[in-house]
Amino acid sequence: MDLYNQFCVAAETSGAVLVDCKGPVEAVAYIVKHSDGGVLVPSSESFKRVDLADQLQKAGATLLEVNRSQAAEAASGVTSACFAIADTGTLVLESTPEDVRLASTLPTRHFVLLDRSKIVADGLAAVDSLRRMHQRDTRNYIAYITGPSRTADIERVLTIGVHGPKQLHILLLNDWSSDLLEM
Repeated sequence: MDLYNQFCVAAETSGAVLVDCKGPVEAVAYIVKHSDGGVLVPSSESFKRVDLADQLQKAGATLLEVNRSQAAEAASGVTSACFAIADTGTLVLESTPEDVRLASTLPTRHFVLLDRSKIVADGLAAVDSLRRMHQRDTRNYIAYITGPSRTADIERVLTIGVHGPKQLHILLLNDWSSDLLEM
């Protein structure tokens, strides 16, 4: 099985919703249709390149300031991923900037844009990219996201969305960003 299909199977098994998008316009339409309220869009190089926040607003999304007071009221957060790990269906985000952490952890829905070319086989294949991240900034946060947030109590009752988003939507794109360190 190729990396793309392996990632898709693992991510769907973990509870993520995967959506193939032909480009940013299709991704924007999907986000607007499924956001159901205010949207947080942190700053990122890939978002700036396509002016994603402006596109979302023009398409009808209600954008909120990405700060602690408004983040708690947001229905959705949008980020991109540095890369993904195929064998576990995991997304890797460089989340040192607080706006990325707020957008990826507080809202009920998390939309992640991922370039199909940024899928690596496993954790071992991710080591070089992670090393380069730490060399660039030795004090950074890295988030590993595998499916929607989940927790289980002592009685092993699984609950979705207690400590983060109840829904994870992975929007798969071509030619979004081939740089494994860029969000």
